[in-house]
Amino acid sequence: MTVLIVDDDRLVGISLKTILEAEPDISVVALGTSGTQAVELYRKHRPDILLMDIRMEGKNGLDAAAEILASEPHAKILFLTTFSDDEYIIRALRLGAKGYLLKQDFESIVPALHAVCGGQNVFGSEVIRKIPDILTTSKEPDITQLPLSEKEFEIMRLVAEGLNNKEIALALFLSEGTVRNYVSGTLEKLELRDRTQLAIYYYKHLHP
Repeated sequence: MTVLIVDDDRLVGISLKTILEAEPDISVVALGTSGTQAVELYRKHRPDILLMDIRMEGKNGLDAAAEILASEPHAKILFLTTFSDDEYIIRALRLGAKGYLLKQDFESIVPALHAVCGGQNVFGSEVIRKIPDILTTSKEPDITQLPLSEKEFEIMRLVAEGLNNKEIALALFLSEGTVRNYVSGTLEKLELRDRTQLAIYYYKHLHP
């Protein structure tokens, strides 16, 4: 796995490089200190994952991500920042970032990189707790516009509330296998990859 690190604090970047390259399957291809460098270095090295801060001088991480994703929509960008501002989180989600972690969760960085490389979305526990509030809209959910049955919608709602398959099965008097099949089918219909994306989709589009 190749990783590009961009952080305006050079010492943080060097520390991250040291931590990541202790892993046998991770190679850091370059270090950058600005959003402008993030764009230039991404295009030069084409890393598997761009690990980037948000607040930086000049072009910030969100603007850099938007520029990269405009031409490379499959780019995997994982934000690592000190700030859990709602506006940053919502923009990162809407841009299509693969994850948003806080620097306080240093021990989660390596597992997050592996998860993102495998196609998952990764958000820190504090960020996950904030998502329902910041993505809530004033609209009533309209499931008639979705290719979902009422049962699939109900299971999606429970997934968004954080219930696992066993808990959903107990709540709806179904078997765990049936719930698992419903979840898989819903992910396929909505072209989503995992339960985290399903929860985000629900709160972004359907939560009243």
